[in-house]
Amino acid sequence: MGKYLTKRSEDYSKWYNELVVKADMAENSGVRGCMIIKPYGFAIWEKMQAALDKMFKETGHENAYFPLFIPKSYLSKEASHVEGFAKECAVVTHYRLKNAEDGSGIIVDPDAKLEEELIVRPTSETIIWDAYRRWIQSYRDLPLLINQWANVVRWEMRTRLFLRTAEFLWQEGHTAHATEKEAIEEAEQMLDIYADFAEDHMAMPVIKGTKTDSERFAGALETYCIEALMQDGKALQAGTSHFLGQNFAKAFDVKFANKEGKKEYVWATSWGVSTRLVGALIMTHSDDNGLVLPPKLAPIQVVIVPIYKGLDQLEVISEKVKPLVKELRSKGISVKFDNRDTHKPGFKFNEYELKGVPVRLAIGQRDMENGTYEVARRDTLEKETVPMNEVVAKIEFLMEDIQKNIYKKAADHRDAHITEVNSYEEFKVVLNDKGGFIAAHWDGTSETEDRIKEETKATIRCIPIDVKEEQGSCMVTGKPSSYRVLFAKAY
Repeated sequence: MGKYLTKRSEDYSKWYNELVVKADMAENSGVRGCMIIKPYGFAIWEKMQAALDKMFKETGHENAYFPLFIPKSYLSKEASHVEGFAKECAVVTHYRLKNAEDGSGIIVDPDAKLEEELIVRPTSETIIWDAYRRWIQSYRDLPLLINQWANVVRWEMRTRLFLRTAEFLWQEGHTAHATEKEAIEEAEQMLDIYADFAEDHMAMPVIKGTKTDSERFAGALETYCIEALMQDGKALQAGTSHFLGQNFAKAFDVKFANKEGKKEYVWATSWGVSTRLVGALIMTHSDDNGLVLPPKLAPIQVVIVPIYKGLDQLEVISEKVKPLVKELRSKGISVKFDNRDTHKPGFKFNEYELKGVPVRLAIGQRDMENGTYEVARRDTLEKETVPMNEVVAKIEFLMEDIQKNIYKKAADHRDAHITEVNSYEEFKVVLNDKGGFIAAHWDGTSETEDRIKEETKATIRCIPIDVKEEQGSCMVTGKPSSYRVLFAKAY
């Protein structure tokens, strides 16, 4: 169980990989670079999905589904877009297999070559904008606010469960608007939704910002992002929202008749988050004993473990616990009564600690006699004895308190790891010795940005939305700079 995990201080990467597997969240598959998301890991993603989907629909978005395959010619219509994804594309060239004549097995039938190759979607802008050309004719058709939940493929060579895999699950929103102002407001609104979700549901503090030109999404005029800080001092991009201008509308000839009957190109956005949020959740909160999950996203929020001698005693405890289970479920709290007689209570305690269940209740013969439960919280590992008639109120309190506490702990860690530096030497020292976000002046050129990345492996994570005007000099070139940007090493 958790006691057999590598300590974070010894090898953070190894700790992460072991935890994902031992907590039964995911495993590597027979396909290189692709993962199997197991039921416990998928249950967390389902909770994320449900919360985000509700937020999208509350802001007027609708779900649809578009093909997995994209004709190669579509991808080549927007030059910067294809350039951004070309190296990651999986390509379908044939549509049939056959048995080899020499009996050596199955081969690709050379006579079944596709007239046009199909790309397994790395993202769906092109296939969606081809459809939007048919869907949008008039200003009455706008805004068009569509989201899809799907899988995408980006041929990654160095993979890590949840954080970077060749195939991953995500949502991608694609919207069309009559004006530039509306499209920019949409992109900013979706960034706010992502930030609210990260902080309110994941208990993960984030910094909202915009990307530099070289870090922008391929084909975007502006990329907005939320950046989070993991416990090892590395940043993780947790979500992006893109203002695409009219690039895709022009590439796919998507025009609408305005109120005066004049034809205009629409304005576009796209935005998305993926299963890497599950990885972010793990690395933001978990400890050397296993997962620490925020109650809002925990598949099991409360587990009840009976301590008994003999099946007769188990039956008595089971009857006593039934009304509590029913009441908690009526309040929307997910609860599990673990009455397995194949495992000892100590094993179960370790198992649920490893799986990050926020609250654990234990009840034995003495508790029955005293009318109490032993209540343990996962975030602090504190235990206390609570009277049975007060336990529901206690659990309701803990659902909120644990959520707030782990957010505060993550926010304190993040805030303690934002460091201002004024020289390149100081930057390198902080980067290697402390890590975290480093606020420094930069001259605004991609040449300097590339040099810093090449020499230190740190990238500009974002230009914060609330960045303050501050006259200074670029830490590398000494050229004038009017604000600080945030650098970090990143996942």
